[in-house]
Amino acid sequence: MKPTHLIVASILWSIAIFVNAGPSDTKLETIKETVTRTMSTFQVPGVAVAIVKDGELILNQGFGVIEHGKDLKVNADTLFGVASNTKAMTAALIAQLVDQGKLTWRTRVIDIIPEFQMPDAYVTREFTIIDLLSHNSGLGLGAGDLMIWPETSHTMAEIIKGIKYLPEASSFRSEFAYDNLMYILAGEIIARITGKSWQENITENIFKPLAMNNTKAKFSLIDKSNTNVARAHVPLNGKLNVVGGNFLEKFSSAGSVASSVNDMSKWITAMLNQGAYAKAEHKEKRLFSATQSAELWQARTLLPVSALATERDKTHFLAYGLGWFMKDYHGVKLVYHTGGILGMVSKVVLVPEENLGMVILTNQQSGYAFNAIADQILNEYLNLPKKDWVAHYQVSRDKRLAQESKRLADAKANIDENSKPSLPLEDYAQLYQDDWYGDIAIEEVDGQLYMSFTKTLELRGTLEHYQHNTFIVRWDDRTLEADAFVNFNLDVDGSINYVTMKAVSNLTDFSFDFHDLKLTPKK
Repeated sequence: MKPTHLIVASILWSIAIFVNAGPSDTKLETIKETVTRTMSTFQVPGVAVAIVKDGELILNQGFGVIEHGKDLKVNADTLFGVASNTKAMTAALIAQLVDQGKLTWRTRVIDIIPEFQMPDAYVTREFTIIDLLSHNSGLGLGAGDLMIWPETSHTMAEIIKGIKYLPEASSFRSEFAYDNLMYILAGEIIARITGKSWQENITENIFKPLAMNNTKAKFSLIDKSNTNVARAHVPLNGKLNVVGGNFLEKFSSAGSVASSVNDMSKWITAMLNQGAYAKAEHKEKRLFSATQSAELWQARTLLPVSALATERDKTHFLAYGLGWFMKDYHGVKLVYHTGGILGMVSKVVLVPEENLGMVILTNQQSGYAFNAIADQILNEYLNLPKKDWVAHYQVSRDKRLAQESKRLADAKANIDENSKPSLPLEDYAQLYQDDWYGDIAIEEVDGQLYMSFTKTLELRGTLEHYQHNTFIVRWDDRTLEADAFVNFNLDVDGSINYVTMKAVSNLTDFSFDFHDLKLTPKK
């Protein structure tokens, strides 16, 4: 596919272009009205939206406020965490190295990171750059994420070492399972090949060429005097809670970028132009070649398509490429990705055949919100039948919450309330070790058990007896919404053999991969 529009001078990229909807522009008015309704329905304080069509920035606007209860408004330059939308940028940096002949998509990971090991020796030997970026490793959903999030003291060396001990969920290259660790390794490969950090690479090779002047590789690089930075919000018991941190600062290549819709509009325009971003003196400027653009958007790992998606969205295929999801939608191909960190989510959608792209950044963690806005934009520009997407996603949310509430109530009704722990509480209080995470401590103080993940300060909480030898850890930070069962398995002599964990709620973020842990008493 060839670019249908190129910006004629790179200087234009340094200018924020605003085009206000006229009285007759019903598309933009409908979209803005949808954004406003979405914020009210899903309790989102602030949203920023950009739409690019045929190379022109036709909407570039902020809605609401940077922080709930404060007056400072969101605008097109407000910085948000784009989270996993960073992954497409990491894949683009790899594409640049392929163009430069410094590696190929099929270069083996062990040829660059010789200490890399998967649980299976064959997989270790055969694992390529494509495998790093296409989520087909054979590990489970979010495997090992507790090594990187919430904020952790794990090092890159410990991440690489720990991967070998993660449990396999499927055979190599057979199934899709989203995995942040592989993109962290991709960032390490970029650093080892170039001799510069991932942060330096993305700043010099993406942000500067595109004049994404306000974008930072991570939040800690934002000037402290800059007040135009969105605060993250978590709704809890009907109240919005402002939260901070947890932006993958140490393991940036998986999701640490902070950007605005003004800057992200430049990124998506270059993506729609197959990597081309400007013409100067009759010479095309590119982030990467059209050949590599095709590689990025080639389906690599297939995902299942539900009957509902086929009926509602006319979707017949769903796949992951290299840093991007892809699917058909009412007869056109969508290339897209979402991003999520605690209290902040985003979505980027490209429709190459229509030369259409959008960026939606929010300062609350409702995926229903960005989906309602994105689907409304698609409705307007693909001329689809009228549909109230806000109401649609409100029904979906309420249904899911009700189902989970019923499931938890049914489970609670079936517990043995008369059961007691098999051992005195002090016997559960030990230092435990997991092969991939490291040490986790349980202490007993005045008849109460406390758990702490030694490399994750935020994962500290109280153990509450559930039934028999199962407890629930209630984390001190309630905005994590990640309470977990802690089940003690006893040996034949009555001593503790090992401990397993599992999230209490099915709505818990998949990055809390407690189920992958197997804790044994540390001798």
